[in-house]
Amino acid sequence: MKRTYWALSTILLGIPILANAKCGGVNYSWGADVLASMHDYVVTMMLYVLYLLYAIAAIVAIISALQIYVKINIGEDGVTKAIMMLVGACLFIWGASIVFPAFFGYSIW
Repeated sequence: MKRTYWALSTILLGIPILANAKCGGVNYSWGADVLASMHDYVVTMMLYVLYLLYAIAAIVAIISALQIYVKINIGEDGVTKAIMMLVGACLFIWGASIVFPAFFGYSIW
């Protein structure tokens, strides 16, 4: 049992050494054009994700508004909670649409 612990600890101590050995090998042969195309790809995907978030937010807002309308007509409790959740979700999507592009240093408007 002691021999197993010794072998396992030796293997686990060697893993960071293998990771550090690969840190310095950077291949610069592709040049800046690959970096530029990667930037374009990330910005394009970011815009697609942002538009997808807008579509999901619109669907959620419509469903939430209909639920609030039904709750008000029936006289059910929790209307204020549903309204606050709808406002919070809209604020989150609005904030995420600003923070997400800003994270990559890109301005949409």
